[in-house]
Amino acid sequence: MKDEKCPCGSDKKYKECCGLVHQDMVYAKTAEDLMRARYTAFVLADGDFLIESFHADTKKPEMKEQLVAWAKSMEWIGLDILRTRQGQEGDEEGVVEFKAHFKEGRKIRVLQQRSKFVREFGSWRYHSEA
Repeated sequence: MKDEKCPCGSDKKYKECCGLVHQDMVYAKTAEDLMRARYTAFVLADGDFLIESFHADTKKPEMKEQLVAWAKSMEWIGLDILRTRQGQEGDEEGVVEFKAHFKEGRKIRVLQQRSKFVREFGSWRYHSEA
């Protein structure tokens, strides 16, 4: 996958985009960067990254198997970032509103959500729905 286009829709190669963040979350300079990396982790059913990218206040390692099973049960189609509030390099918190498009069985579905991200130990982490 590393030389393929990144699933997050950035038009970059995976290895130059979410692949970097999957190696080390310090590469997520903004909340949107982490949101894109989390979407790509769902596409790849990367449970380790999904759990690691949770903020300590909301992390539940026992959810890993459930997240992976859910991610694998979908055919991920694309990600649209609708808007962001804060979440830039100098911020400590941010909100990213997005639409994740996927196919479940024969039906096309859309998950629209506003996600809160908080810096923890210098890196962005997913906290909760906003």
